[in-house]
Amino acid sequence: MYRAGMYASIEQSVDTNNQDAAGRLGSARGLEGQVRGAIAFVEPTLLGIGLETLRRWADEEPRLAHYRHEFDRLALMAPHIRSAEVEEVLGIVGDPFGTANATHSILTNSEMEFKPAVSSTGEQFEVAQGTVGALTTDPDRELRRTAWESYADAHLAMKNTQANCIITGVKQVVFKARARNYNSALEAAVGGNTIPPEVIHNLIDTFKQNLPTWHRYWKIRAKAMGLDKLHEYDVKAPLTAAKPFVSYQQAVDWICEGMAPLGEEYVATLRKGCLEDRWVDIYPNKGKGAGAYSAGAPGTSPYIFMSYNDDLFSMSTLAHELGHSLHSYNTWQNQPLVYSDYTIFVAEVASNFNQAMVRDYLFRTQTDRDFQIAVIEEAMSNFHRYFFIMPTLARFEVEVHQRVERNEPVTADILINLMADLFTEAYGDGVVVDRNRTGITWAEFSTHLYMNFYVYQYATGISGAHALAGKILAGEEGAAERYLEFLRAGSSLFPLDVLKRAGVDLTTPAPVEETFAVLASLVDRLESLVA
Repeated sequence: MYRAGMYASIEQSVDTNNQDAAGRLGSARGLEGQVRGAIAFVEPTLLGIGLETLRRWADEEPRLAHYRHEFDRLALMAPHIRSAEVEEVLGIVGDPFGTANATHSILTNSEMEFKPAVSSTGEQFEVAQGTVGALTTDPDRELRRTAWESYADAHLAMKNTQANCIITGVKQVVFKARARNYNSALEAAVGGNTIPPEVIHNLIDTFKQNLPTWHRYWKIRAKAMGLDKLHEYDVKAPLTAAKPFVSYQQAVDWICEGMAPLGEEYVATLRKGCLEDRWVDIYPNKGKGAGAYSAGAPGTSPYIFMSYNDDLFSMSTLAHELGHSLHSYNTWQNQPLVYSDYTIFVAEVASNFNQAMVRDYLFRTQTDRDFQIAVIEEAMSNFHRYFFIMPTLARFEVEVHQRVERNEPVTADILINLMADLFTEAYGDGVVVDRNRTGITWAEFSTHLYMNFYVYQYATGISGAHALAGKILAGEEGAAERYLEFLRAGSSLFPLDVLKRAGVDLTTPAPVEETFAVLASLVDRLESLVA
């Protein structure tokens, strides 16, 4: 089932206009629902046997020994596992419940029409999912503005349909949480992984307390650009005209150098996957979907979907996805099927870890002023997404779920105003907020907000990543090996436990504070370079 779904999904991603591929993806999702329904009896039946008996069997029978942690997880889930009949229904509804997300994705990737962006000289440029990132980082401010506005306006034109999709997705999450006897959708999302809801609330509180670091950055950036205030289409504008050209081959070389502290085996596997084993679908194509991801299943390669644009931003995306892929590779090499997956909570640590390591290598080896500024720009763009946008989306997600749980009205305009309010607070007085175009940001994340409290884990992930990378870069004895053990663990331990073994405790604010310190150091470095 994993392989069928993975191949169908990848084929559809590389050409969203391929109707045969879309049909196969629909069939794969239907198959997944049937399989989940067919095996739904397993957990209720195991609970009927009794956890004490299961644990005794695991002690007595070598073939069951590796299931000890799975039985611990089952004990944790016991109050929320329903009868075999109810579990079968909950498994079967997975296919139709995916329709809201699929509809939103089709709208944004296949049917949404974007007006061309126009440069200051009047030249027109096509706006598409695969090009908007490059356009909004272009030196030409008019090109950035028109590209950013075109992208937002296309989403605004379909705001009601997209809002209906989002609200439907939230209602489905709330329904499943209630069906499993959870007090809230948030509790359901984190409870199975022994992550207390306080983790997300602590993250949000620490984020709000450290917003002055972001506000300082906006002012330094505005001054460097000769502007009184930034607009949103300025936050990723280049601060140097010498934009580095980074070929795919160069990117692979630099990533390998940055990851060298993890040892020869890690680096050799990464290089071979990128250059020989065709893990990566590299370049943009017409009809290719938005974004980037790593996907695979036990017995396949950990494939990477992205659109490489020969710059530092693309190199960083490649490093990020390789973090996921090497995490999967190491897990599949060392864990049985039952532990062959891992939660998003730990996944985003592995991906952001690679970016932190590669940036450190570039700062140490590429001393040219313009190159250093370009690395900071890439870093700040990444922090902007994972340590600014994502915590803000997490605040939005918590509020929307709570409104649905309270049976309060939720419409497109309510969502837009809520999003605009949150970003106005986050940007402070250093960035001019266009309430409608900023407020539609939720619609531009056509996957993330359907993944049941996914987005906060980007911020906890980047925090855990920098905390662990800091230990390795400081030369702490055993830190690299502990990190490799984390990659090999898969889901054989609960997420917080596997991270504690690696050396970071995300139940405390400390890793988030450490990462804000890294962010502040980047702001300091930029201020000195552009002074």
